[in-house]
Amino acid sequence: MPVPRAKSPRRLYDEVKTYDRVITPDGPLASALNRHLDRPHLGPFAIPPRRLAVGQRQKSEDRLAFLGMLDHEDIPWKRCAYAIGNILQCWEHRGSHDAIFEYDGYVDDATERAVDRIGELETASMKLTNETIDPELDVVVVEPAMLTQLERAYLPTEYDTVDLFTDREFELPPFRIHNSPTEIVETVVDSVDDENADSVGIVLDQESEYSPLIESALEAADIPFFGGPGFTDRSEHRLFLHLLRTAHRGSDTRISEIRSLLTVFDCDVDDADTDKRLYELDNGDLAWLIDFCHDVEEYTFSDALSVFERHTDDTLDDFREELATLDIADEYITEARLDELSFYLQTYEVPVDRENEGVLLADAKSAAYVGREVVFYLGLDDRWTHSAPRRPWVDQDAQFTRNLKSFQLLLQSGSQQHYLVQDATGGSPVTPCLYFEELLEAEYDRFSDLPSTTHQIQTAARAGGGFENEPVDVSPEPVKTISKSSLNTYVNSPRDYYFSRIVDGPEKAYLTEGNLLHDFAEFYVNHPDAVDKETLTEVVDLMLEEVRPLVRSVDERTRRTEYRASLETIVSYLDANQPTEGTFLTPSSGDDNAVAAHFGRDVDSPVTERRFTDEELGINGMIDLVQSQRDLLDYKSGSESSATSIVKHAAIDEPTDEPDFQALLYLTYWRSQRPGEHLSFTFFYVTELVDDVIAGDTNVDDALTTVSYYPEPLTAHVQREEFFAYLREEGAQKCQKILSKIDYQTYAALFDAAPLVETTDSDELIESEFGETMIDRLEAEIGEYKYVTTGSKQVMRAIVDRQKGAFFKTDLDAFESFVDERLAELNRRRTGDEAFPIEGLAGEPNYRRVDNRDLLLEGEQ
Repeated sequence: MPVPRAKSPRRLYDEVKTYDRVITPDGPLASALNRHLDRPHLGPFAIPPRRLAVGQRQKSEDRLAFLGMLDHEDIPWKRCAYAIGNILQCWEHRGSHDAIFEYDGYVDDATERAVDRIGELETASMKLTNETIDPELDVVVVEPAMLTQLERAYLPTEYDTVDLFTDREFELPPFRIHNSPTEIVETVVDSVDDENADSVGIVLDQESEYSPLIESALEAADIPFFGGPGFTDRSEHRLFLHLLRTAHRGSDTRISEIRSLLTVFDCDVDDADTDKRLYELDNGDLAWLIDFCHDVEEYTFSDALSVFERHTDDTLDDFREELATLDIADEYITEARLDELSFYLQTYEVPVDRENEGVLLADAKSAAYVGREVVFYLGLDDRWTHSAPRRPWVDQDAQFTRNLKSFQLLLQSGSQQHYLVQDATGGSPVTPCLYFEELLEAEYDRFSDLPSTTHQIQTAARAGGGFENEPVDVSPEPVKTISKSSLNTYVNSPRDYYFSRIVDGPEKAYLTEGNLLHDFAEFYVNHPDAVDKETLTEVVDLMLEEVRPLVRSVDERTRRTEYRASLETIVSYLDANQPTEGTFLTPSSGDDNAVAAHFGRDVDSPVTERRFTDEELGINGMIDLVQSQRDLLDYKSGSESSATSIVKHAAIDEPTDEPDFQALLYLTYWRSQRPGEHLSFTFFYVTELVDDVIAGDTNVDDALTTVSYYPEPLTAHVQREEFFAYLREEGAQKCQKILSKIDYQTYAALFDAAPLVETTDSDELIESEFGETMIDRLEAEIGEYKYVTTGSKQVMRAIVDRQKGAFFKTDLDAFESFVDERLAELNRRRTGDEAFPIEGLAGEPNYRRVDNRDLLLEGEQ
């Protein structure tokens, strides 16, 4: 991968050493030349134009101009910054601070006042405009095309030039492809220590993920570095702003949104409270924070900073000084003023004092040369491409040339260059920096299309940096049974199942609501006479009180309506479908019932909330309601699913990405209690009819989905006279018509003529030998009419629909074996014989159903 070779600092020095002044486009390049100076020299030797003009390191002109405007003008901060940005940018490209007046679309009152104010400031730009380099000096300019129009205006009438690049080629080293930013950072940090830190430079996009990763890794390894986080990037400064933002968010602020603050404030909050609203928590450690948020506009910025310092045991003198510079330290913290402060800190670089020792971190969009022996380049993707300003005063071609030459020079910094990249992220290829299109004569879409090597590192703790561990001679107790929820999670992602066993999850609003609706249903079965309209209102109040910390306050009226409608739906169903009394074989759940406790009642019905554990089958669960000896019922607070969907997502041969084995698991257990019987499992979606209840037009059957179990194979089932009668009465129109013309014996004989293909694809069945035989025989029996063919196909579609919407003996037999296999596999993994993989039986997990997403690292198994 050849590109034009840049001259080395040594060679470049040899070409310019006889001159009085050497003008360079970049400060680090000038420093590299100055290090080669081997003779006494009066004044600066190699130097960029701006530094020569002011005689010292230049200050940020945009911030200086902005602060000057604040001191003398009453203009909104964003409008002021916009005007200043345009003026300075136009000045850089046109060479005059009032050149902006040539562009009417960018001139307004704020711009005119800003031009006047900027004209009064002593800045490097003004010196570049009004002065020139002493014409008595012998001046040489390195690569003039890399200077801006304003910088060229500072040059004397006569000067010599030196090219920065030669006609020779520089062979770029191959890209070193890694799997993740973490691997790239580990590779760099493993190559650096205290002794060589001053010889190492790292180039990266400071807005990318590499920046915080490399800074944290260097800090953890006690390796000094500089050039990294600025004023706004300091964690304590960001946290202070986070505190002020939190205070203005209102009463809906969640604990999950302020975890970083709570950690700094040493406030201990249970994981179960993560999704709760801050204002609703009764936690003594948080009382001061709640009070502060409530009264935030009564605090000045200085007062708030004192509160922050007191509770973090830290001192933010720099931030206090910047508030004074902006003259807002004693202003009250309104949301508008906070917006302006945040905008200022995001827009301008506040100077910070730092020691220039250790590893140099350079921004890929700011640096053109890195004066270090060894340079690591992290990413090199399209984010390294400069976005040229879209303004009429910008010469796009000249700007692109400057950026391209800077990139060429940057790539050749140091004696050793290491290009560390990713080839893909999130399943999509990473696009290399667009400047490579100009430099390389090759077609490519990703880094692997170019000369590259692939690296995989073994993550290991750095010396002295690992956790201590002691072997424990304890054998894990085998898991003997599994619940439907654990099985669902395990099939989706075994790794997520593993973490769900050791990591507590936050309390969720929908779970709390669901539990309370379950509690009410159980209470009503036990005490129907104790429930009237006033009782329902009291239960609604109880539900709102329990769920209030988890939901927005503005939603309370809506939820009150939804809760009342759901309770009335439960009452309506249970009044019309009284469960059959009887003794259940397993004990009740023993779980507390919040509704019963509220009314001071017991719940001990033998048909509600019955827990079962069957080690022979390897399953456990809790049945909400034993409707009868053959029918089980489960309350659901989610959206309704059809019987076909329920059966589909219970598939074990080809699992879906939404596995749900509840109906299959419960029917498998109930079959063991009622062998050889036709059983059913009904899902009662208690929140499904809210709109209908409000409209006064309710049919409880619309909230029910029932899945049947038939204790026989599909072929035996559909061959029965009961199924024949069902098709005659409820089948499609042509299906009923043809079956009304034959008797059951003729129908049953169809299954003896050819074997039935048990499939969920109706076309496959129709095109099978059985399908063709059925059509031929019925045409022979009834006549060769079109409706006979259509009716026969409708019969076969009904057979397929029955298979797709019900469970049969073979399904439950297979599920028993499936559970045995999963338990054996799970216990092997628990003993360490094999790892818990991220991928489930259907492949990549459905991340919408993953509870521990942050713990599932992509690329690992």
